[in-house]
Amino acid sequence: MLLLSCSRLSRGFDEGPLFEDITFELQAGERVGLVGPNGAGKTTLLRILAGLDRPDDGEVRLHAGARVSLLRQQPVFEPGRTLFAEARSALDELLAAHDDMIRTAEALAHATQESERKALAARYDRLNELLRHHDAYHVDHHVEQVLDGLGFRHEEYDRPIETFSGGQQSRLMLAKLLLASPDVMLLDEPSNHLDIDTTRWLEEYLVQQPEAMLIVSHDRYFLDRVVNKIFELHNRRLTSYPGNFQQYWRLRQERYEQELKAWETQRDYIAKQEEYIRRVHYGQLHKQAASRQKAIDKIERLERPTRIESPHMHFGSVRRSGDVVLHVEGLSKSYDRPLFKDLTFTLYRGKRLGLMGPNGSGKTTLLRVLLGEEEPDSGKVQHGHLVEFGYYDQHLHTLPADKPVLRAVWPDADPDAEEQSMRALLGRFGLTGDLVHQRVGDLSGGEKSRAALAKLVAQGANVLVLDEPTNHLDLWACDALEEALLEFEGTAIVVSHDRYFLNRVVDLLLVLDGAGNVQVIHGNYDTYERMRTQSGRTEAGMPSVRATGGIPASARQDHGRVQTAKAKRKRKFPYRKVEELEADIAATETAIRELEQQLASPELYREGERVKQTMKAFEEARSRLQQLYEHWEEAVELN
Repeated sequence: MLLLSCSRLSRGFDEGPLFEDITFELQAGERVGLVGPNGAGKTTLLRILAGLDRPDDGEVRLHAGARVSLLRQQPVFEPGRTLFAEARSALDELLAAHDDMIRTAEALAHATQESERKALAARYDRLNELLRHHDAYHVDHHVEQVLDGLGFRHEEYDRPIETFSGGQQSRLMLAKLLLASPDVMLLDEPSNHLDIDTTRWLEEYLVQQPEAMLIVSHDRYFLDRVVNKIFELHNRRLTSYPGNFQQYWRLRQERYEQELKAWETQRDYIAKQEEYIRRVHYGQLHKQAASRQKAIDKIERLERPTRIESPHMHFGSVRRSGDVVLHVEGLSKSYDRPLFKDLTFTLYRGKRLGLMGPNGSGKTTLLRVLLGEEEPDSGKVQHGHLVEFGYYDQHLHTLPADKPVLRAVWPDADPDAEEQSMRALLGRFGLTGDLVHQRVGDLSGGEKSRAALAKLVAQGANVLVLDEPTNHLDLWACDALEEALLEFEGTAIVVSHDRYFLNRVVDLLLVLDGAGNVQVIHGNYDTYERMRTQSGRTEAGMPSVRATGGIPASARQDHGRVQTAKAKRKRKFPYRKVEELEADIAATETAIRELEQQLASPELYREGERVKQTMKAFEEARSRLQQLYEHWEEAVELN
């Protein structure tokens, strides 16, 4: 059902038009992601659709009495209300309809005239259908479900709103919008202020809703899981793509290449015709030339296609470190509670380690311990040979705000560096022209982030330590950073809540849970997600996954698996018993730990051939472990 349509919308400000002549529709059940570079006009478009701003031209039409609501970024609440009362106020219209239905029922019971009874009965039926459609007979349960899903605890329900933090108040605004369930939801960065578990709940909640949605988000994993269409707002135009974010990312490149080829073909054709006309215009074939001129005059000229360009980030060459960059053994740290305990792992040169966990789980403390800036309570951290750390601070304090960009990035250790080479370095991160002479304090968040990354290159660090590097970057800069890290010949340690970034970049992942436990995942975020899903099936009789990434010893015993309907697909691996695979996994994990201990020993590096053999054995064992995980998952599902 059509809920909202826009025709020929245009809007601009003093700097010029943001968008011109855009037309689109939103149907019930459509969940559309709105993407585009910073400043393209995404938030302005949402405000126009919500009626909070007016277009310069064009119109917005709501169909079938549809209600539209925008998730506001600035919380506005009635003073003195409790959390639960404020959340429940989102359903005031339904509660009023419920009271109206009760009054209608009482009036119906006392009505004496047939015409009056029919009118009251029809009104009662409409109200009852409205309440049933919105499940209004379980209001308090619905409020609790949404508040719990967004991370609020029951003991917080009676707290006054003003006692909550800004991030919590933003979550309450999101809760009210979800509870109000307008026909068209306009969501501007809905996953801001949410940890990964809460974001995961929100994703599952949204995909089950029947409303239409237009979602602005920089969270690519969120867009992948939620949306079924993408609108790209760029160069004052709106272009529609079917599918989720990954499909959009592929199709936009294919569309650009097709449009560029068509433009080039037309350009070459017109150039050849014009060259022919010039040659024969005054000769015997002048009539034919005139005919061709008329033909090309009628051609509708294609515009050269444009696309959103990513900065060409590159971290360049660095000095080679030892093969073992970090060896961590039995690491523990507590303050008022345990942050991490008995953590053991090895990070090798060329690998990319990710740290993930909720706010306050100890990620920054762990990072400081790994860098040697803070002492652990127990355990040890060994740094490899010739390891040079370069730190990217998520708050961007490494850049002096009062200096121009060029001088802020200039390495203190190399005062004789040429200005041209420094400008070339900044250009690789999309900072060009007069921008390099602006004060750091005057830059946008994304520009500061790219300047801070350029400074790491100027320092020549061979181990990049990046704390939330994607926070201020748009989708295209994130993609460029990921490409640069994948090409980097050194080592990287990243702290991030960006699941798409972690999934694409890291090959070793530490997941902190805030209670002192750390999972060591030999793989990326998808590996962790598969293992988490399998672990979550324990209640159905399936074995859980151990904190170090394998199968627990208890799972080798009779775990009373519940037989579920088997997926109708072919096996990828030959049939093997689950117990046999679990035993192989345990043995392979033991072998990996032994090889890690060998690689951490200085004695090993006296024999070059032995180093190569050990490294080869370690890589083969890791590859075998990954395959065993996948085989085990298939066996649990299909045996």
